[in-house]
Amino acid sequence: MEDTYNNRTSLVKGAKGMVKEAKRHAAKKVNKVVDRATDEYSTHRNYSRFQDEEDEDEDFYRNPPRQDGEGYHDNEEGSSDATEGHDDEDEIYEGEYQGIPSAGDKKHKEGQVALGQPVSDSTRDRKELEQERQADEEELAQQYELIIQECGHGRFQWQLFLVLGLALMSDGVEVFVVGFVLPSAETDMCVPNSSSGWLGSVVYLGMMVGAFFWGGMSDKVGRRQCLLICMSTNGFFAFLSSFVQGYGLFLLCRLAAGFGIGGAVPIVFSFFAEVLSREKRGEHLSWLCMFWMIGEIYASAMAWAIIPHYGWSFSMGSAYQFHSWRVFVVVCALPCVCAVVALTFMPESPRFYLEVGKHDEAWMILKQIHDTNMRARGQPEKVFTVNRIKIPRQLDELVEMESESGNPVSKAFFRIKAEVHGIYLNLMKCFNYPMQENMMRLAIVWFTLSFGYYGLSVWFPDVIKHLQADEYASKVQIHINERIEGFTFNFTLENQIHKNSLFINDQFINMKLKSVTFIDSTFRNCYFDDVTSVGSIFRNCTFVDAFFFNTDIDESKLIDGTEVVNSTFTHNKTGCQMTFDDDYSAYWVYFINFLGTLAVLPGNIVSALLMDKIGRLSMLGGSMVLSGISCFFLWFGTSESMMIFMLCLYNGLSISAWNSLDVVTTESFPTVRRGTGFGFCNALCKLAAVLGNLIFGSLVGITKAIPILMASSVLVGGGLVGLRLPDTRANVLM
Repeated sequence: MEDTYNNRTSLVKGAKGMVKEAKRHAAKKVNKVVDRATDEYSTHRNYSRFQDEEDEDEDFYRNPPRQDGEGYHDNEEGSSDATEGHDDEDEIYEGEYQGIPSAGDKKHKEGQVALGQPVSDSTRDRKELEQERQADEEELAQQYELIIQECGHGRFQWQLFLVLGLALMSDGVEVFVVGFVLPSAETDMCVPNSSSGWLGSVVYLGMMVGAFFWGGMSDKVGRRQCLLICMSTNGFFAFLSSFVQGYGLFLLCRLAAGFGIGGAVPIVFSFFAEVLSREKRGEHLSWLCMFWMIGEIYASAMAWAIIPHYGWSFSMGSAYQFHSWRVFVVVCALPCVCAVVALTFMPESPRFYLEVGKHDEAWMILKQIHDTNMRARGQPEKVFTVNRIKIPRQLDELVEMESESGNPVSKAFFRIKAEVHGIYLNLMKCFNYPMQENMMRLAIVWFTLSFGYYGLSVWFPDVIKHLQADEYASKVQIHINERIEGFTFNFTLENQIHKNSLFINDQFINMKLKSVTFIDSTFRNCYFDDVTSVGSIFRNCTFVDAFFFNTDIDESKLIDGTEVVNSTFTHNKTGCQMTFDDDYSAYWVYFINFLGTLAVLPGNIVSALLMDKIGRLSMLGGSMVLSGISCFFLWFGTSESMMIFMLCLYNGLSISAWNSLDVVTTESFPTVRRGTGFGFCNALCKLAAVLGNLIFGSLVGITKAIPILMASSVLVGGGLVGLRLPDTRANVLM
């Protein structure tokens, strides 16, 4: 009996000794594998190494060490899976995919010792499990780089490039569509000046929330699925906003559209980077940035071609008006619709599938990429040779469950709350060591670049408008002490001032008053029929026995003591009137924006060609510093042509900073947090846009020094911080 007890005790001690020794071997093995992986993978593809390691793991079971502890030796290639718990993760794919072996066919190696007693993950330290997953992710990153190189760069990447480009183009359109429709929409909806700034800000607020939410969700449910949902949301509400009449509903629709499109940038760059090899990543992500510029050009060209044509409209009574700016909103929703349709034919990111343990789906997509590219090259017979893919350990997460008795609304609210909390926890990991300093620097660069860029984007057009207004005012015609009797006005009066004038028995029929001011004038027995007045006022005037039929002349235009004596107003026009067909100002402002976006093209091409040659950081810092310097020279711009030239120069220099910042941000985060980290940075971008709109917009017409100095200083400061970021050119996508 005592001998039996002693034998059992020795067996237990031997088992414990084996576990400790196996753990020691595991740690040594992982460290050495990771240390030599980079050199090995950079010279040639070596999938056999993973096979050799697996064979050595099996030797551990065939020839276990002696239970008394003798026979242990420091074998660098020794087994680790006996204690690492890699059963599902290390299953192999032999040639053509054979599927994951069933449970009865597997060798249950997870946590096993010689006696066959498993060590449960629940008894192990959480930090230890996370370290194991980190080691698995590093090994997967190196292997995945080799797999993408074998798949090649060809037709599949270019197809995805066009599809994701349409989504990125939609984001560029959404940013600029608000600025283009803002003057017309506010006039059409009779928006008071106190509420005029909301439309420009509410879209950026929606994009800010959307960037954070959809970027985080893409790390949880997938890149393609989240991109489909957010693009569909944007397309639906953007289309709907063109038909709603009330300003409040219009704001709500644009807010929802901004929330949808906010996820486009972080998801698009994360998605595309995960199907590119390291040597192709910088250049092709830069080419992808061109679609944002194409979106700018598209929006500018459509605004220039559509909005000034105020005859492109129809009405249903006085309650429903559909003017040309609404046609422009519909046209701007087309890229988003095309992106949604095209995206339904594309697969999910295989890198995301590997991170969440879906090795079957990932292998099939990688094989699809390989076969698509090989067929395009004329090599359909080439076989996809990957027979093994490393899968990181999947860590269980504690999820609070909602009661089954809860109503659907409470369940939905609980689900959203749980998802947002998960995104928040994932974001907090981005601020942990060793990413903390880099995350802060990225945030500063994103904020400063966005603040300067979007602030000047608001300031430039408004400055041009003020210059045009000053020039327009200098050409005003002044008429004093005139007397007109029995005359019929049936033409347009524009940019005139009439002082102390007397109009007797005159008729104003089917005419337009544009920027006309009547001061201390008298109208006796005058007849007004179908008169439209924009920017026109009657100051301290007198109307005696006048008749108004189908005009827009009301109390808002009869100011400063104007008297109406024995006069009649019948069938007054309702709503706010749009500007006229010959509005030169509108044509010119849209054309200036079109020129500014075209100036981006050379900078985009240069940045794409040089991204991998001179480095991301040099391009980022240099572009921001040069942009700040060019912005400073706006101080010396005294003419409209000088301001336009500086606008084009600034846009051409700043685009390289945007391209390099997108690439650096994509490469700075591991796969499990790439969407979350990028989404947070993009949310800061939109926050900076809101602040830039408010601050720079309030300074238009007041002073030129503060906007110029502010934009120059933040751009130069952000560029210097960008030079301190780590070089990500050699990074594999973890």
